[in-house]
Amino acid sequence: MQRLHRLTAILIHLQTKRVVRAQELADRFGISLRTVYRDVRSLEEAGVPIGAEAGVGYFLTDYHLPPVMFTNAEAGALVFAAKLIENWADESVQTAFDSALYKIKSVLKQTDQEHLDELAPQVAIQKPVTGKYRAGGLLNTIQQAIGRQHILRMHYQAGYTDAESWREVEPVGLYHYSMAWHLIAFCRHRQDYRDFRVDRIHELTDTGQRFARHARMTLRQYLDQMHSDMPLTNVTVVFDKSVVRFLNDQRHSWGFSEEEDLGDRVRMHLCTPYLWGLARWLLAFGSAVTVESPDELQSILQRLARDIQAHYLVGAEV
Repeated sequence: MQRLHRLTAILIHLQTKRVVRAQELADRFGISLRTVYRDVRSLEEAGVPIGAEAGVGYFLTDYHLPPVMFTNAEAGALVFAAKLIENWADESVQTAFDSALYKIKSVLKQTDQEHLDELAPQVAIQKPVTGKYRAGGLLNTIQQAIGRQHILRMHYQAGYTDAESWREVEPVGLYHYSMAWHLIAFCRHRQDYRDFRVDRIHELTDTGQRFARHARMTLRQYLDQMHSDMPLTNVTVVFDKSVVRFLNDQRHSWGFSEEEDLGDRVRMHLCTPYLWGLARWLLAFGSAVTVESPDELQSILQRLARDIQAHYLVGAEV
């Protein structure tokens, strides 16, 4: 990146946050801390009012850039964001994004506006099969409560028991997995962290009461702990090459790490906490897969195979 472009990018970055650490700028632009100090000094000499606090970072003092022009590639990325939000967020986020997109498009050059109009119909993302996993218009309320550190009151229906209850929670973050949005929060009733699937929230209210974020985990800390609490099992399986092409990216869901070419077969090494789930996936490949280890996985597959056989034998007798 040319220095002039980097100085402009640093200025834009400073405008996105209240305080920016020097190391953050160094990591983003792939430069040394010494270069960061030199670039900031150049901006100051050019008249940009940059404040600094030792051990904290840099900040702008009453300064704003004029409207920023987008590159063609940046403008095109907006189309991809719009398609993702249209299909995997909910109406509250989509409405806000559509409004923001119109404002952004208003400052684009006419050629970039035409580029977006031509590109949009040519990009598609598959929608969820049903609306079951949508978030019911709650995502915007949740994300604002997270940003403002506000306590949420909600009427929630549990997944396993269908029991309904009112909860007050301190929202930690939003996490999308297993085709659904999940609110990770500290439940005041249970006095512990809980994972709430957003489409099971029937009513939601932002109480406006603040909680102390520093006393709670970050989303990253929660996810790291969740994964560390789940014991992993190393698995070795051998697939006939005739079925390898059907594995696609699913093998990565089961902790795929490496493979060995055995001629007409492929040995794969995986690491997963979900042996039963892995067994059900492997069962789909029938005799084209062989489990080498662990013995526990072999036992699970044998049990599943017996259950299937018993089920269809009963059906045949009837």
